[in-house]
Amino acid sequence: MPRAAAKDASWRKGKSRAFISMTEDATSDLQSSKLAGIHPVSFSDLIPMYIPKHFEETRIEILHELMNEYPLATLVVKTSDGLEANHLPFLVDSDPAPCGTLRGHIARANPLWHCFTSEVEALAIFQGASAYISPSWYPTKRETAKVVPTWNYAIVHAYGGLRIIDDRVWLRQLVERLTDRHEAERHDSWKVADAPSDYIDQLLGSIVGIEIPITRLIGKWKVSQNRPTRDKEGVIEGLLQDGSDSAKSMADLVNKSKDEL
Repeated sequence: MPRAAAKDASWRKGKSRAFISMTEDATSDLQSSKLAGIHPVSFSDLIPMYIPKHFEETRIEILHELMNEYPLATLVVKTSDGLEANHLPFLVDSDPAPCGTLRGHIARANPLWHCFTSEVEALAIFQGASAYISPSWYPTKRETAKVVPTWNYAIVHAYGGLRIIDDRVWLRQLVERLTDRHEAERHDSWKVADAPSDYIDQLLGSIVGIEIPITRLIGKWKVSQNRPTRDKEGVIEGLLQDGSDSAKSMADLVNKSKDEL
């Protein structure tokens, strides 16, 4: 068995880890086995995304912070027809430690809730701030010209077994929590109780709940950590001049990474 497959097998024995880094050796093993035609790689055999050491983010509180700030996730599951992806907002609960639990809901008409493969963990992908990085922002460009464009981003992968919850009381509580979470800062906030109760009851019958106890969290913060300080400062200046919300958020991440060195 290739080392990458052996590592993944150990994860499925129930060892919950907050972060598992991928090595270049593991990548090489996986590619070699595929090229040699040993066996097709199934969804359950896939190793995590490639993360150079300097882009690792392992702090659970930082990972949860991104997941809460960008709650709309891409949920990927394995079905009999292959991989299926859906996009839905999640609530992130910190319990149980260390990784927490994801909760959300989908339409009852969505076949996901009865066609996913329960033997394979689901994957929820949370995309945080991202931005194009121009090499013209690097002071080193004027010295060597040996620079190229890149794309900065912060992202979290959350893995865990998918549970379906078809319970109106549970769903009502979830919908109220989701609503309160996203209406909290609005001046004229809306509450579930503002709608007619029979109308809400009807809608609750059209959805099913999703719960994912998280077994492992993987964070990748690609925020110019591999550039010298003066290039980082150039990136921050360029992003702030761009002026978009995403660019400003990325400038903040790059600045934090500079301060953490």
